[in-house]
Amino acid sequence: MRVLEILKEENKEVWERYELARGRIALFPSEKSVREPLRDYFVKIAEFVGKLTEAAGLVLSGELYRLSMEELRRINYGLYEDILPEHYAQSYGNPAFAVKQLGKDYGRLLTVVYSELRSLTACAFEGRLAGMTAAMELLIELYNCFEAEDEHTKGEVREALYYYIHDYMEDFKLVRAREKQDPTWSFAADIIMESDLSDLRYLYYFGEYITENELRLAAYLNALPEDTVRSMADTYTGGYIRGFETMGADLSIKSIVNLRYVLGFERMLRCAMETFQGMGKRLTIHRAAANLAVRSYGRKDGYFATSANPQYEYDHKNDQALYFDRRMQKASVQASRAAFLRYQPEYAAFAGPAVIEVFGEPDFIPVNKKEAVRMSQRASQYLLDAGREISLMMREFVKQEETSYTIIAFPLPSIGDDFEAIFRETIRVNTLDNDAYRRMQQVLIDALDTGSQVYVRGAAGNRTEMYVQLHELTEPSRQTNFENCTADVNIPVGEVFTSPKLAGTHGTLHVSRVYLNGLEYRGLEISFENGKITDYRCENFASEEENRSYIRENILHSHDTLPIGEFAIGTNTVAYAMGRKYGVQSKLPILIAEKTGPHFAVGDTCYRMSEEHAVFNPDGKEIIARDNEVSILRKTEIEKAYMNCHTDITIPYDEIGEISVLRADGSRTVLIRDGRFVIAGAEGLNAGLDKE
Repeated sequence: MRVLEILKEENKEVWERYELARGRIALFPSEKSVREPLRDYFVKIAEFVGKLTEAAGLVLSGELYRLSMEELRRINYGLYEDILPEHYAQSYGNPAFAVKQLGKDYGRLLTVVYSELRSLTACAFEGRLAGMTAAMELLIELYNCFEAEDEHTKGEVREALYYYIHDYMEDFKLVRAREKQDPTWSFAADIIMESDLSDLRYLYYFGEYITENELRLAAYLNALPEDTVRSMADTYTGGYIRGFETMGADLSIKSIVNLRYVLGFERMLRCAMETFQGMGKRLTIHRAAANLAVRSYGRKDGYFATSANPQYEYDHKNDQALYFDRRMQKASVQASRAAFLRYQPEYAAFAGPAVIEVFGEPDFIPVNKKEAVRMSQRASQYLLDAGREISLMMREFVKQEETSYTIIAFPLPSIGDDFEAIFRETIRVNTLDNDAYRRMQQVLIDALDTGSQVYVRGAAGNRTEMYVQLHELTEPSRQTNFENCTADVNIPVGEVFTSPKLAGTHGTLHVSRVYLNGLEYRGLEISFENGKITDYRCENFASEEENRSYIRENILHSHDTLPIGEFAIGTNTVAYAMGRKYGVQSKLPILIAEKTGPHFAVGDTCYRMSEEHAVFNPDGKEIIARDNEVSILRKTEIEKAYMNCHTDITIPYDEIGEISVLRADGSRTVLIRDGRFVIAGAEGLNAGLDKE
C-alpha cells in the first residue's frame, strides 16, 4: 500500500502515544474503578478498540492481504457485529439502549462517543494511527473522569468531547481534503487497480461492512463480457466529457477527476480509470465520511458499502447538535480555509466528480427515538451558516464555471430476484438515443416557451394542483426558459427543466409514496405560496407532530421554509416502464426517478453558485431562467441566497392528469394528458408506455 509510505513519518510521530493508549484501553475490562453500568460501557468499547487495533496491526504488517476469505469475513463481522439489526437493541451505539442503561445525562453523550470510536474503522484499514490515537486518548480521558466521578463529571465529559472536536478540527479537515483532492492519496485506487478482482477478498481490504450485495455485485460484473463492462464505463466517462461540452467548459485545463462509487463496481471503475488516465487525468477516490466533525446525513459523499444498519445512521444524524455552537462554527470555517490553502493547487486543478449511484437497498422506515440527539434551532442555524460560509469560500479555490460532473446509477442485488434482468434493463435505459430525445424534448421546450405559466394536475387519487410561473423571454428567438437535458451530467437521458419565478408559483404538491435520499414518505403533501413552502404533511407516523418533524429535518433540512428551485418534466417513459414492470418504482434513485414524471425540487436552483455562467441548449438559445428571487440575493445579501440543499420530488406518469402551458391571453397547449404525451412531435416519448 503506497499510502503507508505517505503515512510513515506521521505514524512514527504518534507511535508511542498510540501504543500507550492501546495498552491502557486494553486494561479496562480487568479493572473495576468505574461503577456499573458505566463499567460495562467501557468494557464493550474497549473490546471494540481491541478489534480495531488488531486490524490496524494486520494492515501495517501486510498480513491482512494474506488472510483467507473466511478470516477476512470474521474480522469484518467482528467490527460491525454490535450495530447489526439483530444485536442493536443492546448496543451502546443505540441511543435508546445507552440512555436506558446510563441515564439521560450520560447516555446521550456516551452513545455519540461510541459512534465516534466506531468511525475509526477507516483509520485502521488505511493505517492512519494519528486519527486512532486522538480518539483513543479521548476515551481514556472520559474513563479517568468516571474513575473520579462527582457532581462535575457530566460537564467534564461534555467538555472533553467538545474540545476533542474543536482542537482537532483542522486535522479532521486536512485529512478530508487530502482524501478528496490529493491524487497521491491512492488507498482505494491501489486496491482497484492492483487487486485480482476475480478474487473477492479484495472487498474486505476497504474496511467497509461487506454483505451479499457487494459480493454478488462484484461476482456479477466479473461474469459480464468485457465489451459490456467497457460499454458501461464508456457511458459513464462519456457523460462526464459531454457535461463539459454542454457547460461550455474546457476539460483540458483540468487535471484531477474525483470518482465516487459503491463497492462492488470495481471492474467497471477500473475501465473508467484507465480511460481517464489515458486522457492525462489524475484521480482521487475518497471514502464517505464517518468522523463526527465532517460527516453529514443523507446522500453519501464518497465510496461506501451497504449500511450495516440504516437505523444506526439515522439515530446519529444529528450528533453534531450536541456540540456545535458559534465558536465551533468559527473553528470549522477556519479549519476549512486552512485545508483549502494547503491543497490550493489541487483545488485549482479539480474538474469535478464522476459518480456511480445505486438503488434497490432494502426498504427502510426510520424509528424516531426520543433518546437520540435532536437538532436544536440554534445548532441548526450554526451548522447552516458554517455550510454556507464554506461553500462560498470554496468558490475562491474552485471556479464553478470551469467544472462539471456526471452521475449514473445501477441496481443492487438486494433489489430482488429480478436483479440481473433489472441490471440489463438499466444498462439499456442508460444508453438510450440522445439525439432522438433531444429532438422530442425540444418540441416540449418550444411549446413551454410560449407560455407564462405551467399547470400541473394530478389524477388517480393524486391531489397535486400546481401553477408554475415562468420567466419572461425578452428575446424569444435567442432565449429559453428550459434546459434540454440529455445523457451528460445526469444519466440517463430524459428531462426538460427550469428555475421558475417564485412570485405567482403556488398550489399543492402531492405524491402517494416516494423515497428521497433513502427515506420513505407516504402521502407526502406540500403547499406553496409565491414559490415557497407554507405547509407540509405526510402519513408515516401516527402523530402529526412526528410527521412534520420528519419532513422539516429531512426535506427542509431544518429551514423554516424553502423555495422551489426547479420544475421539470421527466420524459423517460422507458425507465418508468422498467420500474412498473419489476415493481421497483419506489426504489428508483432520484437520478432515474426524476426522469419518470414531472418533478419539483425544493431548495437551491440547479444553477447554484454558477448563475453568472451562460448556459445554452443545443439549438443555441441561452437558458435565462438560472435565478429566482432567493438566489438573486447573492448580489446583496449572500447569506440569504443559498439553502445548501436541493431535493427532487417526482410525480409518476400514472398519477398525472394534465400538464399544460398557459398563456397570458387565456389559451393553453396540453403537453401531457392522463399520463401520456399528446403534443405533436413528442409522441415518441410514450415509447415506454406503449410497451406496458
